[in-house]
Amino acid sequence: MTVRPFVPWPDRRLMTVAEPVAGVTDDIRRVWADMVETMDAMPGYGLAGPQIGVMQRLAVVDCSDTRGQAVLLANPEVLHSSVQFREHEEASPNLPGVSAVISRPRAVTVRFLNAKGEVEERDFVGLWATSVQHQIDHLNGRMYFDHLKSLRRRMLIARAEKMRRRG
Repeated sequence: MTVRPFVPWPDRRLMTVAEPVAGVTDDIRRVWADMVETMDAMPGYGLAGPQIGVMQRLAVVDCSDTRGQAVLLANPEVLHSSVQFREHEEASPNLPGVSAVISRPRAVTVRFLNAKGEVEERDFVGLWATSVQHQIDHLNGRMYFDHLKSLRRRMLIARAEKMRRRG
């Protein structure tokens, strides 16, 4: 397993829709293992392939208290979303030093290929739901700040750029 470097925003890969995975292979499992290692090194609650330059629809999520409970997802798609929303402060290692409170559905049902290559449907609630939706956004070429109104988004990006220049 390897901790992989993050693609810095505004790299085009972060704004590009990732390619579907044809099936779960040993190569895919190795990428997932690297993704879990990279996520745990952040530390963070999830990671999507494009964040580390892997342009495939792969994501990992682990919101457990003890870690080691990562859910491995290929081709995840939201089937159902709750009408109740929750707010959570979100950030990304691709644009370090800034964050924003984002409102997302409190619960989602997601269909994906699991580590065995089987289609699975799973309900995610709370922080797990937030993280899964955040990762699916990355797979669709979106960042968390794309949910902000344009003025707030520009201010957040300008603040991140100022921090980057300061070193």
